[in-house]
Amino acid sequence: MERTDRRSRGFIGYEYKEITADMGQISFLIDGYENFGWEVDENVAQPALETFPKRAGAMQHKKAVLRLKRDRKIINKTELTRLQRHYEACIAEIQYLENKKTSAPSILAIAVGILGTAFMAGSTFAVTAQTPHIILCTVLAVPGFIGWILPYFLYKRAVRKETEKLTPLIEEKYDEIYEICEKGSKLLT
Repeated sequence: MERTDRRSRGFIGYEYKEITADMGQISFLIDGYENFGWEVDENVAQPALETFPKRAGAMQHKKAVLRLKRDRKIINKTELTRLQRHYEACIAEIQYLENKKTSAPSILAIAVGILGTAFMAGSTFAVTAQTPHIILCTVLAVPGFIGWILPYFLYKRAVRKETEKLTPLIEEKYDEIYEICEKGSKLLT
């Protein structure tokens, strides 16, 4: 029934777009792109689940490939495209801010862990010296153990602080996205 309905409308040329995103963002992206005239391509199974990256030894993330199509002769195409680029820039900024929540805390925790390892190495060298230096070994082992235990707590505290600092910025970006989508939706009607 749908095929005969499509044929009665005549030929429609489509442009296509593929977006790779986390599984949790697919619904949000579909809702957003619909405001710029895009619709999910029903000719392709949705969403195609893939694992990225596929190189050996790399951490793998579950991503989905979202395939969309839009009428090539859509009205207000240039303005919709401009709004779409702004929308995509806001999504990229949100992703950057989300990653920023854990990047600095990770660096801090790793640095403290390496420093603790250096102290532990010094402690090991002190005890295995030709004439063992037990007091020096003990003095170096204490900050070594602290450097191994402390990173977890530093990481958790730093992530909490970064989250408190970045959450308002992320919410502003989502508000901006909703305004952009609203403008795009008005152009389609």
